[in-house]
Amino acid sequence: MTAEHPIHDTAQRPPAPDRTAPQGRGGRRKRPAEPTGARRRRRPRSRKKLFLAATAAVIVLAVAAGGAVYLRLSGNINTFDGKGLSHHRPQETPGDAQNILLIGSDSRSGDNANLGGGKDPVGRSDTTILLHVYADHRHAVGVSIPRDSLVDIPPCLLPDGTWSQTRTNAMFNSAFTLGSTAAGNPACTQNTVEALTGLRVDHTVVVNFTGFAAMTEAVGGVPVCLPKDIHQKDLNPNRPTQGNLVYRKGEQKVSGKAALDYVRLRHGIGDGSDIGRTKRQQAFISSLIGQVKKEGFSPTTLLPLANAATKSLTVDPGLGSAGKLLSFVMSLKNIDLANIQFLTVPWQYSGARIALVHPDADNLWTTLKEDRTLDGKPTGQHTKKKAGPAPTVSTVSGAGITVAVYNGTTTRKLAARAADLLRTRQFTVSGTATASAQNHTTTVIEYGTGLKAQAQTLFALFPHAQLQPIPGNQINLITGQDYANTPTTTSPAPVAPAELPSTVTAQARPANRSICSDLSYG
Repeated sequence: MTAEHPIHDTAQRPPAPDRTAPQGRGGRRKRPAEPTGARRRRRPRSRKKLFLAATAAVIVLAVAAGGAVYLRLSGNINTFDGKGLSHHRPQETPGDAQNILLIGSDSRSGDNANLGGGKDPVGRSDTTILLHVYADHRHAVGVSIPRDSLVDIPPCLLPDGTWSQTRTNAMFNSAFTLGSTAAGNPACTQNTVEALTGLRVDHTVVVNFTGFAAMTEAVGGVPVCLPKDIHQKDLNPNRPTQGNLVYRKGEQKVSGKAALDYVRLRHGIGDGSDIGRTKRQQAFISSLIGQVKKEGFSPTTLLPLANAATKSLTVDPGLGSAGKLLSFVMSLKNIDLANIQFLTVPWQYSGARIALVHPDADNLWTTLKEDRTLDGKPTGQHTKKKAGPAPTVSTVSGAGITVAVYNGTTTRKLAARAADLLRTRQFTVSGTATASAQNHTTTVIEYGTGLKAQAQTLFALFPHAQLQPIPGNQINLITGQDYANTPTTTSPAPVAPAELPSTVTAQARPANRSICSDLSYG
């Protein structure tokens, strides 16, 4: 290996600019013309209270986009600073597919304190859903990531302008709290999701308590279902007595604080876990979408919803106006409720925390990267790559292996080319960047403690590379001039992602399912 600054200490300082991967965010898609009248929209993205707020809110814009009303709605929307996004990002989402990150903030600051209980002003994210909208814009899958999942959190920008160091085996929702501000750190959560999944997040939407409650009131309440009577003690397990009846068993409508309490309810149903709560939240989101549809899309009906929803949103710069939100919503209008599915990333308990199950979780991310539905079928609209020759390495599968890719030469986009190759073989690419030295003649594979077997799997795709152990727990691929001189036609042909097991697909909940079915875990 040529002498140079080691790649593996990049985590100790702000991420290097990614000169190999495009940095554009959401502006590459064609924007539909603004409608003068409203049609019904389809949205699939809410998961907890916040994310459904975003759903209904945006739809409303399709009806109320005009004149002073349009400007007022734009003025309601807050954006977060995109400077905190990592420079080691996955490749842009191919074709017309989109990945939207939906975050529910439960900060008790301001008016939120009257709804959430407690006094901690720091923004927290107890609900996070990654919504994949397929390239055909007729299917969508929302994947919930449990807040207690143990993951690696990459470097994130802090309020004082410094970058944090990588945190390993940390709770997933701790990414949002880095910096300890009321607004939270949505860019850090986005960085974490991209590193975890290998999927590029096109847009991020954060919804708070107050906005969620106002939205449920604006639609006249949301139908829900309870498998048993719920009393005050179920909402507050520290209460010494059972208290009054809060919700009766069976179907009913909830709005405002009652709706918020419903989606936050953990105790008294199932095993009392956050995992169980996600099932009721998924049912609630589906019901909210159906309720908006039932109420119709006239300006009279939807303007209050639009006003409430936009007031509750914090979004990335790519969605920072009513017009941008409108074009995004209009791109989802053809998705039927039956084609919107929700599920939780494959998981298992690890003591009091959650461990993600591999390779099932990796296969799920690969399925979405390939724009295939959960049953493994292509939607028919995914951008096709040019067919190449027969595979030269037909047995290599990188499922469950995460690799950071660096360009060790002056050849442009070489890291991006290698990253594309890895994705065709089911590797997870945590990011691409330029190496600290660009004079590599030979490709290098660096691997951390206990990762030699995974590095050797990667070596099968780069048989002329040098294997080199390093401290830490990562695998780095540093492309050399030997790879730059290799014709792209020698790259292996893509392989379909491994089929998701029935244990994963069976838990998927279509948005048109009965609100009384599958309401808890345990």
